[in-house]
Amino acid sequence: MKVPVSWLKEYVEITLTIEELARRLTLAGLEVEELRYVGLPMPASRLEPTGGAHARQETKISGLEWARDKIVVAAVLEVMPHPNADRLVLCRLDDGSQEHVVLTGAPNLFPYKGIGKLEQPLKVPYAREGARIFDGHQPGQVLTTLKRAKIRGVESYSMICSEKELGISEDHEGIIILDDDAPLGMPLADYMGDVVLDIAITPNIARAASILGVAREVAALCGTPLHPPSYDFLAEGAPIEGRAFIQIQNAELNPRFVLGLIEGVQIAPSPYWVQRRLRLAGMRPINNIVDATNYVMLEVGEPLHAFDYDALQKRANGHPPTIITRTAKRNERLITLDNVTRVLDDFTVLVCDTAGPLSIAGVMGGAETEVHAGTRNVLLEGAAWNFINIRRTIAAQNMSSEAAYRFSRGVHPAMAARGVARCLELMRQWSGGKVAQGLVDAYPLPPEDPIVEFHTTDVRRWLGIDLRADEVAEILQRLEFKVEVEGDLLRAKTPDHRLDIGTGVIGMADLMEEIARIYGYERIPETRLADELPPQRVNLRHEVEEHLRDLLVDLGLQEVMTYRLTAPEREARLLPGEVEMDEAEYVRLANPIAIDRRVMRRNLLAALLEVAERNARQETRLALFEIGPVYVPSKGFELPQEPLRLAILMGGGRVLPFWQGATDGHLDFYDLKGVVEALFRSLHIEGIAYQAAEHPTYHPGMCARLLIDARELGWMGVLHPSVQAKWDVPDFPLLAAELDAELLLEVIPPRFNLVPIPAYPPVREDLALILDAQVEAGRVAEVIRQAGGRLLVGVQLFDVYQGEPIESGKKSLAYRLTYQAEDRTLTDEEVAKIRQRIVQRAEQEFGAKLRAV
Repeated sequence: MKVPVSWLKEYVEITLTIEELARRLTLAGLEVEELRYVGLPMPASRLEPTGGAHARQETKISGLEWARDKIVVAAVLEVMPHPNADRLVLCRLDDGSQEHVVLTGAPNLFPYKGIGKLEQPLKVPYAREGARIFDGHQPGQVLTTLKRAKIRGVESYSMICSEKELGISEDHEGIIILDDDAPLGMPLADYMGDVVLDIAITPNIARAASILGVAREVAALCGTPLHPPSYDFLAEGAPIEGRAFIQIQNAELNPRFVLGLIEGVQIAPSPYWVQRRLRLAGMRPINNIVDATNYVMLEVGEPLHAFDYDALQKRANGHPPTIITRTAKRNERLITLDNVTRVLDDFTVLVCDTAGPLSIAGVMGGAETEVHAGTRNVLLEGAAWNFINIRRTIAAQNMSSEAAYRFSRGVHPAMAARGVARCLELMRQWSGGKVAQGLVDAYPLPPEDPIVEFHTTDVRRWLGIDLRADEVAEILQRLEFKVEVEGDLLRAKTPDHRLDIGTGVIGMADLMEEIARIYGYERIPETRLADELPPQRVNLRHEVEEHLRDLLVDLGLQEVMTYRLTAPEREARLLPGEVEMDEAEYVRLANPIAIDRRVMRRNLLAALLEVAERNARQETRLALFEIGPVYVPSKGFELPQEPLRLAILMGGGRVLPFWQGATDGHLDFYDLKGVVEALFRSLHIEGIAYQAAEHPTYHPGMCARLLIDARELGWMGVLHPSVQAKWDVPDFPLLAAELDAELLLEVIPPRFNLVPIPAYPPVREDLALILDAQVEAGRVAEVIRQAGGRLLVGVQLFDVYQGEPIESGKKSLAYRLTYQAEDRTLTDEEVAKIRQRIVQRAEQEFGAKLRAV
């Protein structure tokens, strides 16, 4: 938020230097990111970083100093034609010491051209020869020095300035025409020099998103009195009673709605001092009526909206308008002030009349009833809205406004009537209209302003500082809390402009933050922890999860952490073809931050593939994993199930590039299987079965279902080509696995036996079996282990062969067998008996025959 210091000074006396003020505000939580000097001298050195509890970078300083003897207030006495150019004029001008003839092409002086001496001189900012200003014709802020030159035969050595040339704004459409009371010859820096504080308003201090809000903070920090603006207005018109009505259909969404009426306005530009303040605060002036609503919003923090009253009456067939607040009907439409036709959601609150929608409540008005050049009567709205609903609306409509910024963070209903009253008086002063007597005020749901009780011992325990009760009360009273003191007990009532103070323990925490901010974080002493450390308790599940992560990293994989929010269409890409996922199968967010983050994820693999999309072009090999929960709706329960999952994604070169340039192809299914098997071995999990199966996400024939104790542990395989094509990744095979980490953690044995290194040598031999082609190699290996008994310590498949001389429909599986005893060297006779037992068992189970070598 941009805060002109001249505006701030209307409500609070500033006793500090600007630089010290910025430092104090930053330490109190209102981070001043930039000081922009407009005409005034800038400090000689940069500001030091604030340090302390709110350590941050230096405050940026920028701006342009207006030399006091070079840039002054002048008066244009006459506007004359240029002898050699139609788009230029000559101005006879008095700068307070002498007259000059100044050349300019400002279009807003052309209406005065050639009419002779002006009855009312135009007050303008005048830059004399040698003045340093910004070049109005260059993009950005480019400094230039005024020098004598001939332009179309006329000597020019000075100029009348626009806002851009003086560094006020980027406006260069015309010169500045000051208000009539500008003192002739006064240095412009004395008349309108300013400093703008650019403050980052954090969500916990959104109440300060106004000039008055910042003034409250300054008053509290400096101990100076606050002078809020007057909310009285001169009402000389007829009473408003019976000329406008209000209907609120849902008080939870609209706790208060206030209307005021002003008649006989003349639409015109606002006084220049108003325009200048709005521009310095970052808003574009429009006209005196709209500017009044924006001015009050920036001033006191209450967004307002002005309707053309006659347009409302026309919509009501000449009857007094009835303003209705309600939620939108399905697919209802409204053309907003930005000239966009909005299709409205059924949760969006609208301001309507009997003929239909007028505006999106708290966000933006509609085009049909906006104030325009012919407006003569204005109905002014001030209201309070449910801030969560406003957030939903701006997210769904992908729109924002200064009003929505404030309403989405919470504006107290008490501010509605104050804002309307203040704005009606400014409209009266700037437009010449007559204000109707009274307001129409519907207030069905007044909030209760919390009362929080606490002791001085709580301050000592929470903040580590010793303050007397009267000192604590004085700090809170500076922030406009009403405080009662009974010994060491304090009872603080929240002021009616704040919605951020809770009740009970939460309210006490809120007040402790306020006390610490105003007392000064930097004044709170550093102390050693005086309490006992809590006992150390084992969190076995967490430790096992971390061990699992360590093992995967040791296996060469990199952990990623992805969003838990997604969209059904994102996860639908895991299925071949065009599949629409049913959102009912997901846990949906009531108020999503974005349309593509509206549900909770049901798997990890889609998110890993999105990571691969962003990294595959920069990496020659991908090896990623994630361990995290997925979210599954549970019928009959309010909360979803959150089972833990493990996902792995691999792809790219098997060997990373190195100086010899050797490559060994791309990673394939068996590289992934090797990682998975190595993980199980490290966890000492036995009995994992790999079953050939089909899954729509994976390539047919390159997919396996993992089982343990007949329970499904997960799936692994090569991604289906039509699935992989949905992601922008290279065309090398992508290998993926998604495992049930809940089951995986469950089957990890709590303890395992250590086997000593054998003292006796092993016996190794190869065994080749011919059997039906459809028999799984894993099932054969399992039978071989069973038949081999405890002396068979290793079974490894090393060859699969089909073709001549093996008959059609058969295949050869060759296994390397390792025999070993702990207490002796095995003899050939012992090995032969075991081998014979294996061959006989294979023949019984599979009809296998021994293949001659």
